[in-house]
Amino acid sequence: MGNGEAGLKRNEITEDGLRVLVETFYAKVRQDPAIGPVFNAAIDDWPEHLEKLQAFWSSVTLGTGRYKGRPMPAHIKHADSISAASFERWLALWAETSGELFEAGPAAALQDKAGRIAESLAMGMAFHRDPDAALGLTRRAARTAWRPAEAD
Repeated sequence: MGNGEAGLKRNEITEDGLRVLVETFYAKVRQDPAIGPVFNAAIDDWPEHLEKLQAFWSSVTLGTGRYKGRPMPAHIKHADSISAASFERWLALWAETSGELFEAGPAAALQDKAGRIAESLAMGMAFHRDPDAALGLTRRAARTAWRPAEAD
């Protein structure tokens, strides 16, 4: 129920749902005034790229192993064009699109996964730009996250 029928939200993540999500989302990205120019300058063959993205999302959400690429080097090439605001806009469009196409549970799972991926890419780009500064951020984050157990 809700999977594949026009106008109804999908209640589970499937290959077909991911295909629709990726196509719908990147149609929005390409038209977006903030991040569209970055993506359109970086991607020459959109149909091929969409296939790669569908395989990526299939792998990370369904565990299919279809994606065999390396996303970090692909994004590092464009690090000078991608800002924190770019990631925020990308995540906002992803949340909007996944929320339009999926019920709350699957939409939240997709949004959580996207947030983790964006965080990982952002950290990789920060490390690429300034390894010492990025290492300091990572150490501060680790110190903040790790708290020794209180002695009883």
